[in-house]
Amino acid sequence: MIRRKKKVRKLRGSHTHGWGCKKKHRGGGSKGGKGMAGTGKRKNTKWTWTIKYAPDHLGKRGFHRPKAVQYTPQTINLSEIDENFELFRDLGVIYEEEGKLVFDATQLGVDKVLGTGKLTRAIVVKAYYVTPKAEEKIKAAGGEVLLA
Repeated sequence: MIRRKKKVRKLRGSHTHGWGCKKKHRGGGSKGGKGMAGTGKRKNTKWTWTIKYAPDHLGKRGFHRPKAVQYTPQTINLSEIDENFELFRDLGVIYEEEGKLVFDATQLGVDKVLGTGKLTRAIVVKAYYVTPKAEEKIKAAGGEVLLA
């Protein structure tokens, strides 16, 4: 029999294309796709699984800032300054100025001084930013804070 229109053309828009249940003529055997394929909102057996076990799988969520605009400051703790005192002195990061020991965090490439640990020496700390707890501990040890 000669058709004027192809069956596929004629049945555009129907789920089943004249094959009854849509499972019966899916092609590729009956494997039904790979991975999460077929977990869409049409009536099927995978949809109930999606609802139960992966409800947040479909759709976009959230926003991620591009790596180019993300900034993580370089930090150092007071404990690290105290432990590596001699090393920093040899590198010239800790130097003496007007009878006081000065730790220059900017010279080390550090942006922020954090307050974990103890200071055993009175040190003047130069940095772009010092946390309030670190400032408190530096002053308690007899030092001072200079913001660069």
